[in-house]
Amino acid sequence: MVPHYGDPATAQELIARLRRQIDAPPREIIVSDDLSPQPYPDADDVTVVRRSVNGGFGAAVNSGAAAARHSHLLVLNSDLEIDEGFLSSIVRESEPWQPAVCAPMLVGHDGATQWGGRHFPRHRHHILEWLTPLARFRPRLHEAVGHDTRCVAGATVPVDWLVGAALLIPRDEFEAVGGFDEGYFMNSEEVDLQRRLRERGVPSIFLGRVAVAHEGGGSSDSDRRVRWVTQSRIRYARVWRAHPTMLVAGLRTASVVNLFFNAMRRLSGRRIAPLQTFRRELAAIAPGRVS
Repeated sequence: MVPHYGDPATAQELIARLRRQIDAPPREIIVSDDLSPQPYPDADDVTVVRRSVNGGFGAAVNSGAAAARHSHLLVLNSDLEIDEGFLSSIVRESEPWQPAVCAPMLVGHDGATQWGGRHFPRHRHHILEWLTPLARFRPRLHEAVGHDTRCVAGATVPVDWLVGAALLIPRDEFEAVGGFDEGYFMNSEEVDLQRRLRERGVPSIFLGRVAVAHEGGGSSDSDRRVRWVTQSRIRYARVWRAHPTMLVAGLRTASVVNLFFNAMRRLSGRRIAPLQTFRRELAAIAPGRVS
């Protein structure tokens, strides 16, 4: 299943790759069009589910899942690049663990891992990510921001949760917990789902012997994306009773630190706008409608 919003070309390329799979199990291809300004075109071998409102990732997947007939849902972001053996590989590697949520290794087009396996979110993960002075150290701060560094090529590892760019999910278990929580517009819905599944004894398994290339962030501008991510993290903290006010306070404090740091950079000749950046950060943290 491929949620779609934006230019159909990337989804069409992914679906062309799905058609070319070798030794693949029986499958159906579903596109969930989330009221895209550029609708996904009809195709004979694709079931296109057309939503009447734009509800975000989780809502699009739920709509597509309602049309699915097979035992597992394979949810794929449209900006993935897969090889011809992807379907057979992920089914084979996941089989010993079923029922489980499984995901391949995500690799950027620069060849770097995107750390598809993660630890359950902690406030400190988000606050450390928010701090501009730590930006240059982030390549060495993976565990500190929640990345599970056991998730490397060749490793098969049970993890807290898996990034939602490519997820294989047992359909019965997905339906048993009510699917994705549509209160999340974009981001955190996959960790929320996997936490609910974990309560039913369904693990999340990183499959490092299967890899896909992933671009990420292609259907939205950066300011909107930061707000989506931030508001989703605050909502997750509220849903799971993890003191959301503490997270908000921590992010605002980090923004004050960023303001002073950026002011010093401006004084040293860097072409940045500290106050404008500070206001954008506070706007991302402030409550309000996310769309």
